[in-house]
Amino acid sequence: MELNRRDRILKLIVEHFIKTASPVGSQTLIEEYHLDFSSATIRSEMNALETDGLIEKTHTSSGRVPSSAGYRYYVNKLRNLNVDGDIKMQLQAMLNKKAQSIEEVIKESCEILSHMTNLASIVLGPNADDEHLVSLQVIPISANTATAVFVTDKGYVENKTFVISEKMPIGDVEKCVHLLNDRLRGTAISHLVEKMEAIKPILGDYVSEHDVLYQAFAQAFIRFASDRLSLYGKAELFEQPEFAHDADKLKRMIELLDSPEIFREASHDGDSISIKIGDISEEYSDVSIITSRFKIPGNADGTIAVVGPTRMDYQKVVGALEYVAKALDEYFKVPKIKKEGDKE
Repeated sequence: MELNRRDRILKLIVEHFIKTASPVGSQTLIEEYHLDFSSATIRSEMNALETDGLIEKTHTSSGRVPSSAGYRYYVNKLRNLNVDGDIKMQLQAMLNKKAQSIEEVIKESCEILSHMTNLASIVLGPNADDEHLVSLQVIPISANTATAVFVTDKGYVENKTFVISEKMPIGDVEKCVHLLNDRLRGTAISHLVEKMEAIKPILGDYVSEHDVLYQAFAQAFIRFASDRLSLYGKAELFEQPEFAHDADKLKRMIELLDSPEIFREASHDGDSISIKIGDISEEYSDVSIITSRFKIPGNADGTIAVVGPTRMDYQKVVGALEYVAKALDEYFKVPKIKKEGDKE
C-alpha cells in the first residue's frame, strides 16, 4: 500500500505510540524510522495532522499522541490486513482437538485471543429476553443433596446444588419439578423469577417443604439472567501501562468489565465487526471495544469482544478477532442433512 507523506507519518505515530506508550516527536520519527524528510517538513505535517484532529498534544511532553479520530482513520485506511501467523497456528491446533464441548472451544479461543493481544476478551451469551426455558430437572447427588438444572432453547445449561431436607420426600421434589415445568416452560429467562414468584403459593399447596427447591431454581435463574458475560485475560489487560500505574483508570476498567450491557450495546452496529474507539461514553473515552458476532449450534448469536486502552494494537486485534470469529463459524457449522428428492 503506497501512502502519501502525511498518511505515512500518521501511521508511524500511531504504531510507535501503540508500541511505547510515549508521545512522538519529529526527532523520534527521524531517528527511529530514518525518514528522508527534514525535521521542519515532519513538524509541518504533524501540525496539519493536529489541525485535522488526528493527533493531539499531551500536557507532559512536546510530542504528539493519536486522537480517537486518528485511531479510527488508521483502522479504516492505514493498517495492514494480515493476520498474525501465531494466532492462526494456535487457534487451528486447538480446533483440531477431538471431543471438545462448545464451551471449551469458545473458552480456549478467547484465552488465545487474550494471550496474543495482551488484552481482555469477553464472550456475551444471548440476551436474556431472547432466550427461553426448555426444561427443568432435579438430579440427586447424595442422600441429602441434589442439583437443580435448567436448559434453554439456545442450548445453555445452568445449575444450582442444594441440600434436601429429610422432611422432603423425593416424590415431593418430583411434584415441584413437574409443576414448574408445566408453568414455566417457554418463558423468557428474564421473566422467570417474576413468574416463579407468582406461582409460589401454588407450590405451597402441593408441597409443604417447597421453599428450598424454590430458592435453588430462583437463584439459578437470577445468576443466569444477569451473568451473561465470561471474561478472559484480565491479568494481561491490567498489566497495560494505562492501568498498571493509574488507580482511577483501573477502577473504571474493573467496573466496565462487569457491565455486559455496555458490551452488548457496542456490538449493535449491524456489521460483522464493530469498532468503538473512545466513543463508548464520556466516562470511558480512553477505552476501545472491538466486537464480532459468531454463530453457535442452537441458532444462538454469540459475541466476542476485545477490550483495552485506545492505545491498543488495532492491526493485530482487529485481524485476530475477525479470524477467530470466522474460524468459530466454520467449526460450529452444522452440515445440512440431505433430504430425499434433493437435487445433487
